[in-house]
Amino acid sequence: MNAIATPCSGQPVAATGYSLDNGATTFVYAASINAQVPASIGTHTLHVKSWGNAGAGCDTDVSITVSAAAPAALYTDVAVSQPAQNAKLVSPFTLIAGGTQCESQPIAAMGFSIDNSTNTTFVYGGAVNAPVTSATGAHTLHVKSWGNQGAGCDTDIAINVVPSPVSTLPSNTIAVQSIQTLTNWQGAIDTATGAGTSTTGATALAPAPSLSGTSREFVTNFNSVGGERYNVSFGADTSATGFLYDAWVYLPSGSADIANLEFDLNQVMANGQTVIFGFQCDYWTKHWDYTANAGTPQAPSDVWLPSTATCNVQSWTTNAWHHVQISYSRDNAGNVTYQSVWLDDVEQDLNVTVPSAFALGWGPTLVANVQMDGLGASGSSTVYMDNLTVYRW
Repeated sequence: MNAIATPCSGQPVAATGYSLDNGATTFVYAASINAQVPASIGTHTLHVKSWGNAGAGCDTDVSITVSAAAPAALYTDVAVSQPAQNAKLVSPFTLIAGGTQCESQPIAAMGFSIDNSTNTTFVYGGAVNAPVTSATGAHTLHVKSWGNQGAGCDTDIAINVVPSPVSTLPSNTIAVQSIQTLTNWQGAIDTATGAGTSTTGATALAPAPSLSGTSREFVTNFNSVGGERYNVSFGADTSATGFLYDAWVYLPSGSADIANLEFDLNQVMANGQTVIFGFQCDYWTKHWDYTANAGTPQAPSDVWLPSTATCNVQSWTTNAWHHVQISYSRDNAGNVTYQSVWLDDVEQDLNVTVPSAFALGWGPTLVANVQMDGLGASGSSTVYMDNLTVYRW
């Protein structure tokens, strides 16, 4: 209670006080009151009193209602780092979530279910990292946690499960598999990255880490954020217009010196011009970039353009395999439509069309490229690739 007394019946105030209902009076020998008043729950009359220095007495009555104190807010800190809200996912997808408190109780177990299913998968502890299988379509992923005293919490994530891009390819699709095992891989400095002559690279087959039993290792030493491009010719097809670049990539611990990871495909068309399907995860823009020809085929200007799809190679988990899939198509003039990209079965759509034909004077060929650009003044990086497949139709 806060109160300030004015003169009482024309007399300067000598003291103040208060009482509740018919209770005893608490005196304050001052012209103001700032005090805590205890009271039971219910309706009361608070009597605020003052006395003048010549004996006058004054009383101001205030009707109050006392209610129960509001309980302390219950605290829940469960966070879902994967998948994101409204993500487009290929099943099975990975759920990563964790926390310490469910309604202010230490978390004893977590779990998950889809939609209204009564089938809940349980994980004992405060974290879950597990594959989730679901039919295609829009769903609600329920991420659940339970406190050690019985509290239950639920974090809902809206998801859209989509078909695998491989499952929707046309029936006339040609697949070239295990491209990483071909023996004609070679490396070259990408001078456009500022590499100069001080960036070097080497590539060789490796038995481990591997998914198929034989992966390809790329070791790059760079200066001045330099990049090394590794490429292999795996045939020729001047008529194919649709492609899916499909690869698994492994970043060992100590891969912090990688800025960009680039995955390209080059195709010579029937008119002799080369279409460059360039795509990279860009640390600098934090997006997937794609290439375009800002000039003409005869006077080309190769540029990178950031898409709306997000990507940062520095956030990729190390000592783990990552699945990269990129779909694109072209027309007869070499205009490329970059359609979608999947990283670890999470789909992001681009649907952008740009000119990307270059008159390079090449003979008919199909070339797959992999490139690593350095981060910093100097350093090194090691990357492994497995199950590299290019689908065309």
